[in-house]
Amino acid sequence: MTELRKQDSRVRAYLEFVIALFYFIAARVLARRAAGIFASASWQPLVEQATLAFLLLAGYAGMGFSLARQPHPIRAQGLPFRSGWRGELGLGLATGWGVAAVCAIAMAIFGGILVRFHPEPAAWGWLAADIAYFLLLTLVEEVAFRGYGFQRLSRSLGSGVAVIGFALLYALLERLQPGANGTSIFVAIALSLALSAAYLRTRALWVSWGLNFGWKASRALLFGLAISGNGSHSSVVEGNPMGSFWLTGGGFGLDGSWFAFFVLLAAIPLVYRITHDLNFHHNTPEIIPGGIPVDLDAAARKQHEAAMGEVTPAPPALVQIIPLATPVSQAPDRHPAPEPEQSAGTGNDLP
Repeated sequence: MTELRKQDSRVRAYLEFVIALFYFIAARVLARRAAGIFASASWQPLVEQATLAFLLLAGYAGMGFSLARQPHPIRAQGLPFRSGWRGELGLGLATGWGVAAVCAIAMAIFGGILVRFHPEPAAWGWLAADIAYFLLLTLVEEVAFRGYGFQRLSRSLGSGVAVIGFALLYALLERLQPGANGTSIFVAIALSLALSAAYLRTRALWVSWGLNFGWKASRALLFGLAISGNGSHSSVVEGNPMGSFWLTGGGFGLDGSWFAFFVLLAAIPLVYRITHDLNFHHNTPEIIPGGIPVDLDAAARKQHEAAMGEVTPAPPALVQIIPLATPVSQAPDRHPAPEPEQSAGTGNDLP
């Protein structure tokens, strides 16, 4: 254990974080080019996310196994199929849906949402593809921003630095999206803080994955709103928000809305509240016995004697030994039987 700890030094962990970061950039480029070659324009987003998810999971698993000596690298990335993982995923999904619903209801009350439905059979078929797309998109984000690279940076510089660093990186990538504004940086940081809190509290990606999926997929598939400026993700519901820019985020969607920023900030303590039991169960340090065995009874007796002084032991009590009783057949007759009395003489007795 000591030798393994020496190998997992902070400098080594930081170098592994840098390798993971460059691998993420290369995997994104490779996945985009592969999707452009092997998929049509309609299927290209889904194929790109599927390819990127495979490259990240396989690549980070190889790094974890070879560099960090992880015996179960997929589980170590934050995807342990432990008891209750489906409930954790559902908990995050409900939270993300609730945050999106609050924003949508506020838009409907203070502005309005013009909703159009497309009940054609083809639209429902594409709905399944849209669900798969958001599942893969959010899985990629969780593995990339709270998986192996996040864990290596946490090991090197601490969890606080990792949370802030990856939040800024996520905000930078969001700012590079077409149509992004200054507000989108703060929204991305607030979302990243909430997702990182979910991971650190549970030591798994199930809650954060569900929260991320609920936040993005609910807005697109249930309310028909744009996601980071892209409004073509929903094939059944098409929503056109009306209202002030600080409420709707304009054409960029809620990812550029100040109202969404404050709602996501309020979701952080909510994440702490709903993960209370999971935090206690998965973050409580395990007590491992070690050291030299100690005779507690002897130590307590020695301490008692030191406090009370040396006590002279009492002399042993006398024991009287009683001889065994002699058997009746061999015992002498202490009371012999009396001799028979002779009868008084009569005249007829012979001399």
